[in-house]
Amino acid sequence: MLTSITNTVIESDPQSAAHYLNFDPNLYHLLIAAIAVSVVFLGLSMDLFPMGLSSAQNSYFPVWSYDNDPTSDPNDDFPPTEDPVWVLGIKYSSLHELEELRTDVKSRIWITYRKNFVGIGGPNGHTSDSGWGCMLRCGQMALAQALCIRHLTRDWRWTQNYTLESDLQYREVLKLFEDKKTCIYSIHQIALMGASEGKPVGNWFGPNTIAQVLKKLSAYDKCNDIVIHVAMDNMVVIDEIKNSCKPQENGTDDSDNEANDKKLWKPLVLFIPLRLGLSEINPIYFKSLKTTFAMKQSLGIIGGRPNHALYLIGCVANELVVLDPHTTQPFVDLEEPEADDSTYHCPRASRMDISLLDPSIALCFYCDTEEEFDSWCQLTYKALILGEKQSLFELTKERPSHWPSYEEQIDANTAIVSTGTSTLNSNTCESFTELEDTNRDDSDEEFELLG
Repeated sequence: MLTSITNTVIESDPQSAAHYLNFDPNLYHLLIAAIAVSVVFLGLSMDLFPMGLSSAQNSYFPVWSYDNDPTSDPNDDFPPTEDPVWVLGIKYSSLHELEELRTDVKSRIWITYRKNFVGIGGPNGHTSDSGWGCMLRCGQMALAQALCIRHLTRDWRWTQNYTLESDLQYREVLKLFEDKKTCIYSIHQIALMGASEGKPVGNWFGPNTIAQVLKKLSAYDKCNDIVIHVAMDNMVVIDEIKNSCKPQENGTDDSDNEANDKKLWKPLVLFIPLRLGLSEINPIYFKSLKTTFAMKQSLGIIGGRPNHALYLIGCVANELVVLDPHTTQPFVDLEEPEADDSTYHCPRASRMDISLLDPSIALCFYCDTEEEFDSWCQLTYKALILGEKQSLFELTKERPSHWPSYEEQIDANTAIVSTGTSTLNSNTCESFTELEDTNRDDSDEEFELLG
């Protein structure tokens, strides 16, 4: 188009055009051609259409690059509003507690796409999970949050001057998710465990799949000694969970009740996969979903939009606070003395409107003790079930007699068979399978219902 316009001008008065431009018209044609080539090259070299989204959709999914200045546009992470901001069970004011809020978000372990790690399944395997590993990364983030609470407490905060050497507990948690096949919750182990149930490496996971895979892997994690329970068919059965978390109750001395409670209860990570609509999420669930972020046991929600998984960690008004794994960063070897862990902490959270949420999600909760689980059951009944026209899920003490057993449900949903040889995992103090690539109590506890 530029060339045709130039031709029209030059052909109408070539001498005037040449005089005005002070050089030969042929050179002008060359200049226009060079500019056109440069524009085309610039357009191709930029990611003009990230994730294949329209510009309207991208406004809800700001893609942050770690190479960009994290201090730029500082007000786009949390809007100045009177509405409370909830982040994993803690309430903040964006007007009066903005820095505390940002520090909390930055302290969450942020796990993104990585590149240049050892191939998954062998030297010819995937060396990056960019484009397919977002749900796997979201599952890692939810579990990492649980282990941070277990070993570091919910009040732990990371700073820019933090070093891996200054807190061995933090370092050990982070190393569990390092991109190495010897790390139990690595992208390698998750992807290969998924492959053993019919999800080839490189395929996208759904919320239920990542929950089931993490449950299988946790069986080899004896150092953290947690129980991952995946509730099936929108039903949380209390007795089943207690039987899993209290496998043996010996006749021990009750003189130290607190110590005995911890011995008789394995910390619980609870995943509740849900389908809250057909192609779009039903608005009837919005209030309950936001309420889950106000529960102190919250680990957030694994969700997002179709083929674009996000780790949802909070809410403000009708927006969700998210950690987005769609940033590809280089592999970091955490065994190196000067390893930089800053790429595991996001400078700013993103937000998305709750109406854009895909109906397929998994609620995530963590109960360190039986008392916390009992409290969660009470809060769930009062806040999410009682008085609701349509509850997110059901809560029952015992499994209905006509239902198949929990084990039969798990077998029917995930036929995961571990194969391969046993290898020592120094990060978990336990041998685990290195997979090969194959195809009503009125409690006075403070709690707030969200509108």
